[in-house]
Amino acid sequence: MIEYKLIRSQRKTVAIYIRDGGVEVRAPLNMPKSALDEFVAAKEGWITENLAKSREQAGRRAAFTLNYGDSVIYRGRPYPIAAQAGGRAGFDGARFYMPPHLSAEEIKTLCVRIYRVLAKHHLSERAHYFADCFGVALGAVKINGAKTRWGSCSARKNINFSWRLIIADDDVIDYVVVHELAHILEMNHSARFWQNVARVLPDYQQRKARLKELQHRLSGEDWQ
Repeated sequence: MIEYKLIRSQRKTVAIYIRDGGVEVRAPLNMPKSALDEFVAAKEGWITENLAKSREQAGRRAAFTLNYGDSVIYRGRPYPIAAQAGGRAGFDGARFYMPPHLSAEEIKTLCVRIYRVLAKHHLSERAHYFADCFGVALGAVKINGAKTRWGSCSARKNINFSWRLIIADDDVIDYVVVHELAHILEMNHSARFWQNVARVLPDYQQRKARLKELQHRLSGEDWQ
């Protein structure tokens, strides 16, 4: 029998989640434990497969580190991390440069700081470009550290993007930008919403699939 953590609430259905290398079951308040055990047993194959994937991801995250000479991805292309005398850090079009003699964690922290600056510049530029394509007014463009959500759009027409998006290829970045801007017209995922996305990016489905590939890659990288 697969061991699992049980969380009961006022819900109507049973759901299984893989969390931190373990199994979590969410169930209605009155569902018998015996019925839950049967449900979990019936899903044993799926659980075993996804537990293995989760633990493999956890292993890759634990081993993830950055040092001088390693490469990081910016807009789909690899660039080396280089030591440069002085106290400044940034991106010069050919490399991520930063002071020498930093620890692996300090290098990672500076890479994130550089990514945020690059994301703010590029994503703001693309958001304003596509806002013109849609013919909509755009509020503020902000960068955050979201790990599982690429972007969001508020009722005030402000757009938020995760800095992680700047790792993606340009056409994938544009898909997320267009997706969020389309919410200014439709605050849902209705057929009309997707029609608006397709009007600007007819191949959005291929771009969306590539975004999932990036999400899988980042799931094994511990950027904190």
